[in-house]
Amino acid sequence: MKTFKVISMLLMYPESDWLTALPEMHAALVDEAGVNGDASTRMAPLFDLLHETRLIALQENYVATFDRNPSHSLHLFEHIHGESRDRGSAMIDLLNEYWKYDFDGSSSELPDYVPLFLEFLSLLPAEEALELLGDAVHVLATIGRKLDANGSPYATAFQVLEALSPVAAQELAEPPVRDMDEAMEMFGPSVDGIEPLLKPGPQVVQMPVSRRQAAA
Repeated sequence: MKTFKVISMLLMYPESDWLTALPEMHAALVDEAGVNGDASTRMAPLFDLLHETRLIALQENYVATFDRNPSHSLHLFEHIHGESRDRGSAMIDLLNEYWKYDFDGSSSELPDYVPLFLEFLSLLPAEEALELLGDAVHVLATIGRKLDANGSPYATAFQVLEALSPVAAQELAEPPVRDMDEAMEMFGPSVDGIEPLLKPGPQVVQMPVSRRQAAA
């Protein structure tokens, strides 16, 4: 569904190059209105914000909304596992899902970064994409509710995702204490831009068994 790709872009750090494509993104949502619950109308407050606000102000708002407020974090597993070791296992499981569909999840962001996850969904058949959305909707809905409580137009993107899910969102328990440093050390890129998961040598996180067998 193009809707997932559009929302993925809208949740990224504002840059002039993709902001110029807002009319095309809006048109893509209109094209899928029959399957996305009229997302273009529901997300009108976010489009208005992006259309009417100067770039520097958009960027400042984005940083304040997502980078400086842990409750709005765009990393799925941070809302579930916090700094616990379970987060690393969840990352590997998600990467395995990406690899299963030959999706390159080795970006400058962690695998559970919401825009990256939505880009992945946009490449799948609709039925499979919605099934995976249902796995993540509990976190996505939680982020959306917190954004809405703070009056952020970004909440509309998460409300659309919640409405698309075939699974009803459930309340989440509060995660362990937040610590992004450990996760970035394991999964984030090094100074030379190489992903630790892709580095040769003893520090590599081993590929899941099913992936190794498929590659054999």
